[in-house]
Amino acid sequence: MAAPVRLGRKRPLPICPNPLFVRWLTEWRDEAASRGRRTQFVFQKALRSLRRYPLPLRSGKEAKILRHFGDGICRMLDQRLQQHRSSGGDHAPGSPGANSPAPEGPPAEVQDSSMPVKKGKGEVGAPGVPAQPKVGGSGSYWPSRHSGARAVLLLLYREHLNPSGHSFLTKEELLQRCAQEAPGAAPGSARPWPALRSLLHRNLVLRTHQPARYSLTPEGLELAQKLAESEGLSSLKVGIEPDPEEPPGEEPEVPGSASTELGASEGSVQQPPLELRPGEYRVLLCVDVGEAKGAGHRTELLRQLQRLHVTHAVRKLHVGDFVWVAQETRPRDPARPGELVLDHVVERKRLDDLCSSIIDGRFREQKFRLKRCGLGRLVYLVEEHGSAHNLSLPESTLLQAITNTQVIDGFFVKRTADIKESAAYLALLTRGLERLYQGHTLCSRPWGTPAQPESGAGPSPNPLRSLLTFNDFNTGAMKNKAQSVREVFARQLMQVRGVSGEKAAALVDRYSTPASLLAAYDACATPKEQEMLLSTIKCGRLQRNLGPALSRTLSQLYCSYSPLT
Repeated sequence: MAAPVRLGRKRPLPICPNPLFVRWLTEWRDEAASRGRRTQFVFQKALRSLRRYPLPLRSGKEAKILRHFGDGICRMLDQRLQQHRSSGGDHAPGSPGANSPAPEGPPAEVQDSSMPVKKGKGEVGAPGVPAQPKVGGSGSYWPSRHSGARAVLLLLYREHLNPSGHSFLTKEELLQRCAQEAPGAAPGSARPWPALRSLLHRNLVLRTHQPARYSLTPEGLELAQKLAESEGLSSLKVGIEPDPEEPPGEEPEVPGSASTELGASEGSVQQPPLELRPGEYRVLLCVDVGEAKGAGHRTELLRQLQRLHVTHAVRKLHVGDFVWVAQETRPRDPARPGELVLDHVVERKRLDDLCSSIIDGRFREQKFRLKRCGLGRLVYLVEEHGSAHNLSLPESTLLQAITNTQVIDGFFVKRTADIKESAAYLALLTRGLERLYQGHTLCSRPWGTPAQPESGAGPSPNPLRSLLTFNDFNTGAMKNKAQSVREVFARQLMQVRGVSGEKAAALVDRYSTPASLLAAYDACATPKEQEMLLSTIKCGRLQRNLGPALSRTLSQLYCSYSPLT
């Protein structure tokens, strides 16, 4: 017998109990996605978990009961909530501005002053319930005077009207012009950039190309024209004049601590060159989190470093296991001291880990990335572990790999008996670097530029060393960062057996893209000429030929239309 059909009105769906948290998480997710950062997936998971939660939350700390909400996201929500309250938003119960003993509506709802209030029937029309924000479009948005959003819109509008302009501005141009023409909106900080993120989210500004170019969308152009007319500015001389009668407004800003938890923001202002004089820095050993987390030998390493009184910090390193930084001792911002990476990096391998890395291909890839990390002194620390006869590869194979690492790849190989000896070697390196850089003046250099030799022809009391900043070093060494066609082509070539990093580099120097290589193959008259096309390319420090065998393999890979045998 079929089940009876229930008739009647459907129960209305409940309104989102935490609209502000949903909105802020969406903004942070979209910002991370627009910059190609992997933190977008962190925010997406937290957003999905929050939308499933049916009860209101009073603070970000309460959200920690939900899945995918860690300390970093909860702290970001609390700081954003505090900024929202201080900027004039309605107060949630429990805040200092809540004078009403029995507030209306759910206890955790905080009215967003930038969102219109819906009024209609039933609970949806109840006062104090915020409407869901509309993604994209200007709507009733009107940036306050002296705000970063207003400055950005008017500057892009003037560039749009300039006959000799490009109708777009880069990040540096926007910051420079905001600092010159609207010092109240950009007092030497990154204040325009939270506003710019808000404009991108509202579909008022368009971001294209790499490096980024910012231009106005049709909706943004319409709003910027209204702003210019309201201030009585001429069409070609759109400026931003300070108004002493009105206090400067601020745009909502993503908390700075979030960049520390989830990666530094790529939209921040480019930092000025850093210079550390003798006595203004200390040498600090940075240990990768992979060497510190877990049980057994990993935590034993930290205990040994503490026993040897080695000053160290555990961080996420994208290449290498140990690096040393010169850390500023009296920084202007104690939370973010200036740091320059010394010219030494150590990759540590136990024998069992060395076997597995050779088998799965990490061995070659890690050495290739280490040689391109921007540091000159590369150390490969090989640690004994048990008997070599119980490993998955013969001992002769391991010895050959270690020898090739030192002789061919140019690494300094250090072998230790156990973890205590490895910690003692790191302590010895730390003391040696402290003596080596004692009395030196250290300055920062951009990523990708070679290290300059010490200044001065003769002995100098304070010789100069140019080093990478820690942020530039760690960001440049990211494994999954946005890559050019040339870099992807090199990685593809290295998947072919026999193509090392040096050979792949020589190939992409001659043919930078697959299209250029295919065009060269098409220009060959005979298949034999295709097979020998790459055989005379010089590779490595000895400038040896690539050889006919590897050239024939690559020609078969790129010229055969049938499956390879």
